[in-house]
Amino acid sequence: MPINYEQLRSLVIPDVEQRYSQKDVILYALGIGLGQDPVNEDELTFVYEKKLKVLPTFPAVLGRPDFWIRDLPTGIDFTTILHGEQGIVLHRQLEPSGHVIATTRITEIVDKGQGKGALVYTERRIVDKTSGDLLATVSETTFCRSEGGFGGPSRTVKKANEMPERAPDLTCDLPTRPEAAIIYRLSGDLNPLHVDPAMAKAAGYKRPILQGLATFGVSGHALLRTLCNYDPCRLTSISGRFTAPVFPGDTIRTEIWRDGSIVTFRARALERDILVINNGCTEILS
Repeated sequence: MPINYEQLRSLVIPDVEQRYSQKDVILYALGIGLGQDPVNEDELTFVYEKKLKVLPTFPAVLGRPDFWIRDLPTGIDFTTILHGEQGIVLHRQLEPSGHVIATTRITEIVDKGQGKGALVYTERRIVDKTSGDLLATVSETTFCRSEGGFGGPSRTVKKANEMPERAPDLTCDLPTRPEAAIIYRLSGDLNPLHVDPAMAKAAGYKRPILQGLATFGVSGHALLRTLCNYDPCRLTSISGRFTAPVFPGDTIRTEIWRDGSIVTFRARALERDILVINNGCTEILS
């Protein structure tokens, strides 16, 4: 069944209610590589319950409506989708434990044409259940490779953040663990592509790949380390476009350009010199 624009645009995705604990916050931080140096006190504050802090990219794993594209009547071939873009806007600093409700809605669908696929834009609003305060807004773009040409109304693809033409002002190299994807999946991404060698080979990869959101988190860590002195309150938004997969064990080099409070970044798998995140943008408080 092909995409029906009006039906998909009005699709009701069930809200997700989630309690998270210090353990969840620590497990997420371990999954994106913090704590590899056991005497680095800047990193320990994100993986040790004493004065625990929450990473700014943690909302990426909060209240995700898993497999809704597959399980709801979307008309999308789940096996051919790609995670195209990710964004997070932080409205309040998250506590180390909490109870949240997340509401996800489809904000737009773009038909790129026959044989060119389609883009589905979603937004997830995460609120504190007790206070009703909006904590974070999470945006995602899903590239549906098989769905172009369904005849939806004319829509414009969102413009990517432009990259500076000069050399980066700063770089930060962070290694990923060989078992990073196995750890990260415990934060909610149970896609076997990231743990099962046979599934990875069937999808065309020589071995399991790292979750895109884990790569996103590594770049968030690099920005936090390089620009914020590990103060999570200073990083108020982050977004980027995924361009290539990362293999666990790759070193991620985040290249950074500063123009006042607005920072542009991209990331590459250093050993293979492959761009893995592009058109990144983040806002840093001084």
